[in-house]
Amino acid sequence: MAAMVPKKVFFTKGVGRHKEQLESFEAALRDAGIQHCNLVTVSSIFPPGCEILAKEKGVTYMKPGMITFVVMSRNAANEPNRLLAASVGFAQPKEPMMYGYLSEHHSFGETDERAGERAEDMAASMLASTLGVDFDVNQSWDEKEQLFKLSGKFVKTTNITQSAVCDKDGNWTTVIAAAVFVLDDNGPEAKPQAQPGAPEAAVHHHPEKK
Repeated sequence: MAAMVPKKVFFTKGVGRHKEQLESFEAALRDAGIQHCNLVTVSSIFPPGCEILAKEKGVTYMKPGMITFVVMSRNAANEPNRLLAASVGFAQPKEPMMYGYLSEHHSFGETDERAGERAEDMAASMLASTLGVDFDVNQSWDEKEQLFKLSGKFVKTTNITQSAVCDKDGNWTTVIAAAVFVLDDNGPEAKPQAQPGAPEAAVHHHPEKK
């Protein structure tokens, strides 16, 4: 069996509200554009050489029912006016054949900025320890970020974060943030392949109707 190493990734986020918790999660997935996939959560390694796609392009690779691997942060509550957040942090090494890190963080009472910084800090710290970059775990994120940049071993650190305030009527609010992996190149522009032994004329491509 061939190794399943993702070739592409995109980042997305969403928020959903409903009187049922499960349906609020479904609404958040719809907001993120990945509700029609069978999602499998995985741990936090960013594959070497993985191409980062814009969300608008990434979602075009997703097909209904597709088994889709994601690093996802998820949070939910139904307490009126409570602030909740979900964030995925990302740290990419400069060396293209070295793997990077993704992290999941979810919390209550944190803004987008605060939750995002914590997720980014975790991803960057895991990568730094792998690369042998010395740092003090008790330093603030701003201090560590400058140190990591000066090391010359990082390409970037970033995060994607979704926060929301639970509605006043006590409906469930769910927030998600995710890195969504693409395993192959079979996007919407991929040409159909002829079956072995079949004449080329027997293969037809029918574009989707608008």
